[in-house]
Amino acid sequence: MPDKKKVHPIEKVVLHPQNKHRERYDFAKLTVTCPELAKYVKPNAFGDVSIDFANPKAVKWLNKALLKQYYSVEYWDIPTGYLCPPIPGRADYIHHIAELLGSSNNGVIPTGYKIKCMDIGIGASCVYPIIGNKEYGWSFIGSDIDPAALNSCGKIITNNHFLQRNIELRMQENPKDIFHGVMERTEPIDFVVCNPPFHASAEDAQEGTLKKLSSLNHKKITTPTLNFGGQSNELWCEGGEVRFVLDMIRQSKQFASNCFWFSTLISKQSHLDAIKEALRTAGTVQVKVIPMGQGTKVSRIVAWTFLNSAQQKKWIETRWNIL
Repeated sequence: MPDKKKVHPIEKVVLHPQNKHRERYDFAKLTVTCPELAKYVKPNAFGDVSIDFANPKAVKWLNKALLKQYYSVEYWDIPTGYLCPPIPGRADYIHHIAELLGSSNNGVIPTGYKIKCMDIGIGASCVYPIIGNKEYGWSFIGSDIDPAALNSCGKIITNNHFLQRNIELRMQENPKDIFHGVMERTEPIDFVVCNPPFHASAEDAQEGTLKKLSSLNHKKITTPTLNFGGQSNELWCEGGEVRFVLDMIRQSKQFASNCFWFSTLISKQSHLDAIKEALRTAGTVQVKVIPMGQGTKVSRIVAWTFLNSAQQKKWIETRWNIL
């Protein structure tokens, strides 16, 4: 017999108010949208209709269904072993950035293809550009150090006509560079998004995976299976998240005048002090720490700009509020 059924809130209140995924997944509708998902949907230990989130294939088909149902994506796929990002969390980042842009513009969110975002480390899924373009009409530049990831994004773009003129892909040839080589100094970028590698080593990444799987399965798991996938460059880098973000801050200063808002996800609260100090040392004019969460997971966005009030005013007048 299943365990006593959980009582769930109607909405996931920690998600952004504009997030389409605040309500619990409607698997009846999702399986109509994507019939292939149906074989993974069944009652869980609590008697709720769901999928096994420890099963990589189930998670991938759920993503396909969500992207088709809510963002009109007819084709979406990623190579085996690549990061399969949770859609609600990615959507939350986009909506918080939209709100941030609006806060700089008297509450009016700038929309349309003239608003340009750079996604640092776009990965194989193309998810941030898909959601940002569908929700706000923004155009995107996606960069990555992995040719296979960019090739995967290229297939997604080619097979979804509404993306074809709105997403440009750029190869980062030097893994030590974050902006140089993919961002032009004279190119106006309205904001940058980034989901940095969280772990400092392959061992750390594996330990994190085991903890996640143990939580999902309600028992200790000793054999790693990446339910959300992930290549080494997606999951870890030398020095981990904090080193990557400190490098990002340092390098962003070289492009201070041609990007309005730089931003990145930060998974660990303990990294904030070092990051805030680096931002102060870099000479940023404004820094925002935006809390966000999904379920029991809590993270935050750190955003910064080097533009002073006069420069921001000119940027908004010439790029966001033109007729």
